[in-house]
Amino acid sequence: MGRGGGDEGGAQDAVVTVDAAKEQATLSFARELPAGEVTLEIAYTGILNDKLRGFYLSKTKLRNYGVTQFEATDARRAFPCFDEPALKATFDVTLVVDSGDTAISNTKMVSDTPGPVAGKHTVAFGTTPKMSTYLLAWLVGDFQCSEGKSEGVKLRVCATPDKVKLTEFALEAAKWDLKYYDKYFGIKYPLKKLDLVAIPDFESGAMENFGCITFRETELLVDAREGALPTKKEVATTVAHEMAHQWFGDLVTPAWWDNLWLNEGFATWMESKAAAQWQPKWGIDQDVATDLNHTLDEDAGKITRPIRQAAETPAEINALFDDIAYGKAGAVIGMVEHWVGEETFRKGVQAYLAAHLYGNATAEDFWDAQTRVSGLPVDKVMRSFVEQPGVPLVVVGDENANGIPVSEGHFFISRQAASTGAGCSTFALPKCDPRDAPEWTVPLCVKGDGCTIEGPSGGVVTERPQGFLYADAGDKGYYRTAYTAEEWKALAANVETRLTPPERIGLLGDAWALMRGGQGSVGQYLDLVLAVKQDPDATVLDSALGKVGTIEAKIATDADRERLDAVVRREFGPVYAALGGPDKRESSDHADLRETLFDELGDAQDPAVLAEAENMTKQLFAGQKVADPVLADAAVALATVKGDAAMYEKMQRVSRNATDPDLKAAALHALTRFQSPELVMRTLLYAVSDEVRNQDTWTLITPLLARRATQDLAWEFVEQHWPAIERKATESTGTRIVEATGSFCTAERRDEVASFFAEHAVPGAERTLAKSIDSINDCIQLRAAQAPELRAWLDGQLGR
Repeated sequence: MGRGGGDEGGAQDAVVTVDAAKEQATLSFARELPAGEVTLEIAYTGILNDKLRGFYLSKTKLRNYGVTQFEATDARRAFPCFDEPALKATFDVTLVVDSGDTAISNTKMVSDTPGPVAGKHTVAFGTTPKMSTYLLAWLVGDFQCSEGKSEGVKLRVCATPDKVKLTEFALEAAKWDLKYYDKYFGIKYPLKKLDLVAIPDFESGAMENFGCITFRETELLVDAREGALPTKKEVATTVAHEMAHQWFGDLVTPAWWDNLWLNEGFATWMESKAAAQWQPKWGIDQDVATDLNHTLDEDAGKITRPIRQAAETPAEINALFDDIAYGKAGAVIGMVEHWVGEETFRKGVQAYLAAHLYGNATAEDFWDAQTRVSGLPVDKVMRSFVEQPGVPLVVVGDENANGIPVSEGHFFISRQAASTGAGCSTFALPKCDPRDAPEWTVPLCVKGDGCTIEGPSGGVVTERPQGFLYADAGDKGYYRTAYTAEEWKALAANVETRLTPPERIGLLGDAWALMRGGQGSVGQYLDLVLAVKQDPDATVLDSALGKVGTIEAKIATDADRERLDAVVRREFGPVYAALGGPDKRESSDHADLRETLFDELGDAQDPAVLAEAENMTKQLFAGQKVADPVLADAAVALATVKGDAAMYEKMQRVSRNATDPDLKAAALHALTRFQSPELVMRTLLYAVSDEVRNQDTWTLITPLLARRATQDLAWEFVEQHWPAIERKATESTGTRIVEATGSFCTAERRDEVASFFAEHAVPGAERTLAKSIDSINDCIQLRAAQAPELRAWLDGQLGR
């Protein structure tokens, strides 16, 4: 029921009609409402749904919780509203809850009174700042919190009572981040409190509700003393990401969802910047370089999109929350900062925020502010990357009388994409028309020689700095780089002594991508992997050897996989042995290196490593301490591959009973490592059972779809049990499964995937399906082109 009224005309009731497809309600009044301010009162009822959207139900073994998730268009599921980011308002939240429950919302509680009936109490919160509907939040349950203070702001990190002991690490991270952001943005955090709350059932990683940030438990909770470093990194960067949004997204909000990238790209870039400042020994820059390689490869496919893309319907808006909005946008922002300088960029951010406080803004507002402050053509650079899809290719030529010429093209990860006429690369087939290619304005930063602007007409590097040329200083550029044979030779000679770890990861990424794009062979890439085998940085080695796993999955025959494993054991086994065993005095870098090599050698079927992994796993299941706890997680992962039913049941019990979210998630992931067909089927059936949270269903199915050894059985299960999957599906489940089918590598499976999802369409996953089909086609071509090259390289290494 709707009732409207103003100063004139008195109150009147409305006739309400609902358009479910448009998610709109129309209120019609018998008499015309007077001009000016009108008060609209709406009485409504709703349900606590199980889809992790709107106002929904979250469950533990002990009780239920009522929680909210409104981004992007789900505040309307909880209450009638003008649910668009530009229509900001203030909100007064009052909740009537059971006597034993607590309540949390965006602002501080201002009153808590008994009633209105026995067994209830009424909790009222202060008026919120002017903000968008998607940032409103309220949570009801028996949450408990650890508390602290930073910059005069009360901080709390909250969880269900059994997990509150795991909140201390995130509290310390939040204290540091608040102080850092107050200074960085030049604007004090505007609320009197900030709560960070872990939710048992939560679909995304976290949500930046103003003053009341909500998290999936694995993204917020970790043992401050015993927690694994990767988990601590994940928590630290997620907390930094969501807290950055309190300024960049909450205080100043994009006017519409087509500029979602400005929110998420900025926070993705800032999360690593803040975490690296807090924990400089963690190697965050190497993680950023690894993520950049992944994003560049994704964006270099035939099916991609520009960073800024129109979206009107809820399905179109939700489809924008992808690696382009987060990874690519964050990388472009990082590239611009590297070019203009950190302090200049920070001043541009401050100018942008100050001009739009509590309001809305556009991408143009952001890059115009940066252009004014820096005096550089930031607008031209950012527009070229934001409004055009794909990846630039910077091509370094041979020296001439004027220096070293540099040109630009459109890079594709495969020949097939170039042959469609969708754009051009240096290695394009004749069908490609260069006039179709995008043109970027690229800040080209040469190591040791500063940055220049390189446009479609090309440019010249006047000299080769430091005796060799690396055209992506700091690995900050959003582009791939191709060198002449002479330049590659000089780079290879200097890779371990003159390039930083992020630059080495970037170089490996360029070599891999260019091989896939048609320049070079898989053998040449493997030669580069062997050239970095003594690298002291675990992330560099992991980046190199990770692609060996891809070669085994996408290129090698069964026989060639065995031979490639033999090369890995021969080349990297002595490196691992030379590291020695655990030592209390060893650095974290040394320990990470041991874990990386242990894991990779286990994947390469090293007998000694597999025996050690099996023995260590037995000790862990028996409750015993192991001699080398750094290797514990990798040992369990290796042992489960050929694990039997008894081991499976032990792991499943951990997944059911663990209270530590990280341990529970690790146990669920371990279930996907078993390769026995019977145990694979048990995992798949477990995924669609009521024992597994809806948020975790896809995390059990997609790894099995992605791995060569299990993907056929997993696909047959998806085809036969789709109704059961849909019953458990959250908003992203179907899209994640569609994405995972891109790991297939045969025409038969490609056609089956296309046919199945034509009949069982997943809303909002059209582009994801097209990308998956494209990935399968790329893999088919890659295997055909590179399998003989791999065989020739192995012959050279091992003999026929």
